[in-house]
Amino acid sequence: MVVAGAAVWHTTEQGYRERMSWMGVTEWQQPNPLTFTRGLRNHGYLVGWSDIRVGALWSSYMLTEDGNTSIGPRPEFRRDWRTLWPVTTDSYSGSGYDRGHLAPNYAMAVTGGESAQDDSFLMSNMLPQKPNLNRQLWQRLEAVVMDHFLPRFGRLQVITGPVYAPLSLNSLLDRVGFVEVPEAFYKIIVVPGDTPLAVAFIMPQDVRGDESLKDYLVSIDEVEARTGLNFLPGLPENQEAAWEASAGVGDWELSKVATLPSRF
Repeated sequence: MVVAGAAVWHTTEQGYRERMSWMGVTEWQQPNPLTFTRGLRNHGYLVGWSDIRVGALWSSYMLTEDGNTSIGPRPEFRRDWRTLWPVTTDSYSGSGYDRGHLAPNYAMAVTGGESAQDDSFLMSNMLPQKPNLNRQLWQRLEAVVMDHFLPRFGRLQVITGPVYAPLSLNSLLDRVGFVEVPEAFYKIIVVPGDTPLAVAFIMPQDVRGDESLKDYLVSIDEVEARTGLNFLPGLPENQEAAWEASAGVGDWELSKVATLPSRF
């Protein structure tokens, strides 16, 4: 009975994960004890949590254009007890860093409604971001995804996460409370399908905020090299090599949106 119940749970859980991760859940290129990651499933998105970094390594979610754009009020931040470490809502207070979303508030509300919006305010979905990045450049990229890419393509897979310095004594000391501070953040945006399109960005913490999005365009291969992760592991090998090596696959019309101002 227990075995049968576990099998049903595993099948159900796998189904949820597949709906949030086109071509497979993000994995490590070379797993070892220091790369142990726990998958945390939330309404609307997945998070790959590292108890060593005390932060998420990636978030994954699907966006569709048929969502409800009438979102509710901004929820309160709240602690996620699954993380084990005491990452609280005031863990960054006085640090000079914002609580930066990986799975964004607006995107989660549109895609998954009130439950997903609420879950996007879990501290497991936050990482320390400098204000000029969080409130300007990063926010501009999030807005472009929702306001331009999604209406144009109708369905998107988005994978977002931090770029950390190599694990060392310095990285263990460079923390806000328990949480390690990333040196940059990446976002990979994919149009799923038989002939998929993709675009990826890496944005460092020290930005002014008014830069062109095109300045931070990279290949998926570069994101993998900087993070040690393997994205879209189910992509056929004969397609993956050429596809992930290009800085932008398909016409994303970046010249039209790369310098749009922030919403705020």
